[in-house]
Amino acid sequence: MTSDQLHRLLLDNLNTAVLLLNDTLSIDYINPAAEALLQVSIARLRGMPVADVFSDRDIILSALREALESGRPHTRRHEYLRMQGLESSQVDYSITPVELGERQMLLMEMQPIDRFLKINREEALLSVHDTSKSLIRGLAHEIKNPLGGIRGAAQLLGQEINEQCIGGETKELCQIITTETDRLRNLVDRLLGPNHLPQVAALSIHEVTEHVAALIEAEMQGQLRLVRDYDPSIPDIEGDREQLIQAVLNVARNAMQAVMDSVQTDRTIIFRTRVKRSFTIAGQYHRVTCRLDIIDNGPGVSEEIKERIFFPMISGRSEGSGLGLTIAQTAVNSHQGIIECDSESGRTCFSIYLPIKA
Repeated sequence: MTSDQLHRLLLDNLNTAVLLLNDTLSIDYINPAAEALLQVSIARLRGMPVADVFSDRDIILSALREALESGRPHTRRHEYLRMQGLESSQVDYSITPVELGERQMLLMEMQPIDRFLKINREEALLSVHDTSKSLIRGLAHEIKNPLGGIRGAAQLLGQEINEQCIGGETKELCQIITTETDRLRNLVDRLLGPNHLPQVAALSIHEVTEHVAALIEAEMQGQLRLVRDYDPSIPDIEGDREQLIQAVLNVARNAMQAVMDSVQTDRTIIFRTRVKRSFTIAGQYHRVTCRLDIIDNGPGVSEEIKERIFFPMISGRSEGSGLGLTIAQTAVNSHQGIIECDSESGRTCFSIYLPIKA
């Protein structure tokens, strides 16, 4: 391997976004991490003035000219990118003057700080989720044992009632005990989640979304508008079809209930799919992930529960069980993915991230 090949290999596999700028402050080269950060290919960026990438052109131009003229490195924090179609993104960047032959050039390194903050929040969420899941499993098993005894006693009592031809209120009360015991057992089973490993197979994320969309449309009978905004180029993911359908359906039902409770006349839910590159989930770096956004124009998630929305028994609706999002998060976690929530009045977006295997 030549030194040029080694340098290219190292640059291509860095997680840090690297740009090489010429003396006119235009882009000569970017590595794949920079393409992922800016969501634009090198073919479109080559020759572009680097100032066009940032929100504050004057500040970046001043910093670049100073570094080029003085020959000294320069660092700035918390600058915003402004590429078309790019979500608001905040970065720290450093500039290092370099010489390439007789040419004076600048090496720029960018770190997306908002993504690091998200990673910290995700790790905290997953840690709490794992702790609460272990606690729930312990409590659920402790609850199921006496429930089994209660149901068995109710069945024996029911048999004796039938043998002695006792009817009326006594028989009805015995039936209530059996029914409520079954209801509690089902609730505990839902808390425990799936009792089998995911049946993994290759499938399209749009196969999942279309199944859920059909269920929502059949249930709502035209009372809301469902918009599909798909990226058809997304490769197949590896997953359990039934578990992913259940996860997406739980999130979509939350959105459906939110818009139906709102005062909006144009009640809308959007299913949007995109490819997300260079993404970290639970400390594991993924080159490519599938992102599914479920967006509604309801009233938004209450500030009181926004940070606890995925915890068991937490619900924004008085009649809600508080288990739907917990079950969805558990199913997505079992696929090495994660669900995030971004909510404000009039717009709530639940984003499901799932790794795409090479």
